[in-house]
Amino acid sequence: MARPARFVCVECGYRTAKPLGRCPSCGAWGSFKEEVPEAKKAGARAAPAEVIPLKAVSEAAEERISTGFSEADRVSGGGFVAGEVVLLGGEPGVGKSTLLLEIADRLLARGERVLYVAGEESPGQIKQRARRLGVNEALELVRETRLEPLLALLEAERPRAVFVDSIQTIEAEGAPGSLVAVRNATQALTRLAKATGSVVVLVGHVTKEGTVAGPKTIEHVVDATLYLETAGLFRVLRSQKNRFGPVGEVGVFRMEDRGLVEVRNPSEAFLAERPVGVPGSVVGIALAGERPMLLEVQALAARSPYAAPKRVVQGLDPRRVDVALAVVERRLGLKLGQLDVYVNLAGGMRVADPGLDLAVVLAVYSAVVQRPLPEDLAVVGEVGLAGEVRSVPALERRLLEAERAGFTRVLAPGRLGSVEDAVQKARVSR
Repeated sequence: MARPARFVCVECGYRTAKPLGRCPSCGAWGSFKEEVPEAKKAGARAAPAEVIPLKAVSEAAEERISTGFSEADRVSGGGFVAGEVVLLGGEPGVGKSTLLLEIADRLLARGERVLYVAGEESPGQIKQRARRLGVNEALELVRETRLEPLLALLEAERPRAVFVDSIQTIEAEGAPGSLVAVRNATQALTRLAKATGSVVVLVGHVTKEGTVAGPKTIEHVVDATLYLETAGLFRVLRSQKNRFGPVGEVGVFRMEDRGLVEVRNPSEAFLAERPVGVPGSVVGIALAGERPMLLEVQALAARSPYAAPKRVVQGLDPRRVDVALAVVERRLGLKLGQLDVYVNLAGGMRVADPGLDLAVVLAVYSAVVQRPLPEDLAVVGEVGLAGEVRSVPALERRLLEAERAGFTRVLAPGRLGSVEDAVQKARVSR
């Protein structure tokens, strides 16, 4: 009979029947630790789990805790929920710590108690940033990276909110930042949050691919996963997972000397530098989460010096843009085989919305024929392979956003049947 696995690598969790000098999974040296199973009494049997009928479960109302930012409340679904665990990810320097300090300041202003667990920076560094941001000095700092003392402190104090910056610095049966340590720390802090009702926000590092570093199980354990991203001059807070609110919702901020400032009207902000009367510029009505936004789609076509022309796409789904280019060539009769085509969503936003298909088609058409579209025109619609313009979700809200922004002409599904109709009704001017 094979000997059961009794040794585990503290770096990656790889198990083996005997200790090895080097882990064959992650390559770490001297990382194996013996697992000590709990002693079992002879003949002892575990008590059966309790079964609870669904009708006997009381439905408690969610207690919402506002972050003090309407943009952050939008992304979180109306604010934090008592006992919620949130994972906040983002590239280095994007403003994660700044956002947490500003949220802490707003919670303190309402009389809530906040503990800030400083794992990466010294208390002196945090105080310097807090002074620059004007954060209330009642904020309490904790300089502790060992899991057990931290859990004991939080269990005794039970603050309203706990901000851990970052989860990769917590020591939990493994080297800080290792897969085992990050997973164990996240699970332990989640259990504590559910037991005490404290809101726990975990700052997580991201990999070069843009995902949270560590095991994927972290994102399964927490209640919400939020990403703070750079979009040109702006910062975009985006929800990737949310058990208490919508997924894919976005909030927009601007980084200034005094910290992150909310952008209440993203459509106006992203169109502020829009050129007028330039071929290849079209305003599309996108949907980011539940929020309609007006964004500028830009296109540029130039004769290619290469045998295989380039296709460069920024901010949009490259595959959808390829479909739009095929429709332009096939249905509108434009030859793109010798042209380099560049398509860009101005402002640095990233949106995967089929409703921008028609904007891409008209932008490329305008760029190729060198005729600008009217400046008071906004467009929305998904484009099919047959050249038809298909309906999109939340069309009514998109149209209301265009009207609120002052656009007097809108091309939308139901008002036109194909991309040929769109070109004619756009009245592309010389």
